[in-house]
Amino acid sequence: MRTRQTLFTIAFAFVMLFTNEITAQKFSGLDKSPADIVYFRTSRNAAPAVKVIYSRPQLKGRKVGSDLATYGKVWRTGANEATEVTFYQDVKFGGETVKAGTYSLFTVPGEKSWKVILNSDLHQWGAYQHDPSNDVVTVTVPAGTDNDSIEAFAIAFKKVSDGAHMVLGWDKTRVAIPISM
Repeated sequence: MRTRQTLFTIAFAFVMLFTNEITAQKFSGLDKSPADIVYFRTSRNAAPAVKVIYSRPQLKGRKVGSDLATYGKVWRTGANEATEVTFYQDVKFGGETVKAGTYSLFTVPGEKSWKVILNSDLHQWGAYQHDPSNDVVTVTVPAGTDNDSIEAFAIAFKKVSDGAHMVLGWDKTRVAIPISM
């Protein structure tokens, strides 16, 4: 009896291992735009002042402005769900006052400048239901370039004297939105 239980346990473990291997192979790479979170802290040990949750689409040979983040069209500023930005205190976002809270982030890319939009509707898939009547702030910032190409869309913070620049980077495009605390 004990041998039968041992054999059953070994067989069950083998089947589970094999099934997990097949599942891992079948679904590996399923999320082609993995989620990421980035924080801005005013100092090393400070609580976060800003948090951004977004997904990171890949170029894969496509071009920003035509194939991805199309010029002149509202973009979710990432992939999957619309990017969400949380401000833990009132800030100036691109020079405009924004109350502490969480907002969806949309952009309208352009060759020379990008329109950056904070919207009060949360948990949106893409920009399909973007409702401009719920835009809290819209600012326009210059679009720059860099010599280095970034394969996966990225958001980072660059500390400046009165806060930070939230930098959007993809391919050789760079867009910096000033945030002052």
